[in-house]
Amino acid sequence: MEKDSILILSGGVDSTTLLYEYKDRIALAVSFHYGSNHNDKEIPFAKYHCKKLGINHITIPLAFMKEYFKSSLLSGSEAIPEGSYDDENMKSTVVPFRNGIMLSIAAGLAETNGLKHVMMANHSGDHAIYPDCRPQFALAMSKAIEAGTYDGITLETPYTHLTKGEIVRRGGEMGVDYSQTWSCYKGGSVHCGKCGTCQERKEAFAYAGIPDKTEYEE
Repeated sequence: MEKDSILILSGGVDSTTLLYEYKDRIALAVSFHYGSNHNDKEIPFAKYHCKKLGINHITIPLAFMKEYFKSSLLSGSEAIPEGSYDDENMKSTVVPFRNGIMLSIAAGLAETNGLKHVMMANHSGDHAIYPDCRPQFALAMSKAIEAGTYDGITLETPYTHLTKGEIVRRGGEMGVDYSQTWSCYKGGSVHCGKCGTCQERKEAFAYAGIPDKTEYEE
C-alpha cells in the first residue's frame, strides 16, 4: 500500500489508534507543541509509537498560541475543570481554531513531501465542545486544502462519527498499548482522574471492555 498521508499525532488515545490502523499509509506524523499543560507528557508517547512502527515523526513548536490565545488548556493545571466531559464543563479548554492552524501546517507539509492526504483523529464526543472537530468543519477544511494546493490534497477524518469507546475497542483489537498514551489536560506526573478528559478516558475503556492500565491519582 502506498504511503500517501500525513497524520496529526498528539500522543493521545484517538490519534495513536489512527496511527496503528493506517500505519501502512502514513508516511509522516507531526505533533505540535503549542504550550498546553500536557504537551510535554503526550508528545514523547507520539515519538514512542512512531519509532515502534518505523514512521517518521516531527514536532513543530507553536509557542505563539500560548502567548496570544486564551484557553484554560494554556493557563496551568489549576485552570482545568473537573467533572464530566460535556460542552458546558469543558468549553474553557477550547484553544481557538487550534485544528485549523495545525491542519494548515500539515497541508503544507503534505504538499512539500508529495503526500495526498492529511489525517486527523477527531471523534463524535468532541463535536459539542470543539467547533474545529465537527464534521462540517472537517468538510469545509478539506475543500479549502484541496483548493489551496496544486496536488488537490484532501483531509481524511475516519473517526468523525465514532465514539471514544468505539475507538478504544478498535485499538484493543489491534493490540494498541494504551498505557503509552496520555489524556489528562492537567499534565501532572500521572493522570489526575478527575478532569473531563480523564473521565472520558475511563468511560471509553469501560465501554470497550478493555482493562484500563492508566495510573490515576485516585
